[in-house]
Amino acid sequence: MKKTEKFAIGVDLGGTNIKIGVVTDSGKIAEKIVVDTNAELGPKAVIAQIKKGIEKVYPKKKSSIKGIGIGSPGVVSAEKGTVENPPNLPGWTKVNLRKVLEKEFNTNVFVENDANAAAIGELVFGAGKKLNSFLLVTLGTGVGCGIVFERKIFGGEHGGAGELGHTTIDHNGKKCNCGSVGCIEAYIGNNYLVCSVKEEIVNHKNSAIWNIIDNNLDLLTPKSICDAIALDDAYAKSIVADIGEKLGHSFASAANLLDISSVIIGGGVSGFGKPLFDAIAEAMKARVLKPLQSRVKILPAKLKNEAGIKGASALVFYK
Repeated sequence: MKKTEKFAIGVDLGGTNIKIGVVTDSGKIAEKIVVDTNAELGPKAVIAQIKKGIEKVYPKKKSSIKGIGIGSPGVVSAEKGTVENPPNLPGWTKVNLRKVLEKEFNTNVFVENDANAAAIGELVFGAGKKLNSFLLVTLGTGVGCGIVFERKIFGGEHGGAGELGHTTIDHNGKKCNCGSVGCIEAYIGNNYLVCSVKEEIVNHKNSAIWNIIDNNLDLLTPKSICDAIALDDAYAKSIVADIGEKLGHSFASAANLLDISSVIIGGGVSGFGKPLFDAIAEAMKARVLKPLQSRVKILPAKLKNEAGIKGASALVFYK
């Protein structure tokens, strides 16, 4: 290890697993582990797991660590270090993670919403290094978003900004898990997407998807659709074109509101690749205000599967 390198510990807090790593200021992961969250046992048990994981990766020379960063689901006050009502973490009404961990490890602790942490990770280490402002959108189980404006994260009045997944694209549309209808997440999230294709594919008996899933709809995943696109399947391509159109319209609304025309996209659904990115760009350009049309940029996220740990560690270097 170079003497000039600085290190941070990044904690990616999830409902099932907690990923923890030691990351250099150049964005390299020196060491990482995964521990069970034990979410069903409540906040104290989860915090005990965080502490346990950090202790395992903490180097013998603790002075080399410049701080600990935590990316957490839920509404997060980065200023106070508190996490409120995170989904999939029962019993978390309001927990001050910063206070608990600073006392335990006697170092600086930074806490941020996981989508915001991923955005900061792309800003510090990834596709956003040369951008002043952008949206980081993650397409997976849901649609997450972090807003970077003039190289600062925008958290809103209460730390809950960036819920792009729950902006409406159809006021008479599908029911969303948030309780509203017509949210973009009700069309793009993994589970919603698979359910939608299961309903439609009975009308596409010639689709290559049937062979890929051995005629068993229980085996259908977004990857099945991706594999069918590689076989030039018309129905699979139409699915991605539709996803791209809906996302492009949603991004256009965000761009018109915020005057931010660059979007970095990560998460599992982004694996559809160029066909999806091209469809998003075309739809977004068609709906943004004319001065923004030539400025639209749709970029793939660079951190991919390491976004959680690197994004959390970037909180330390970003500050």
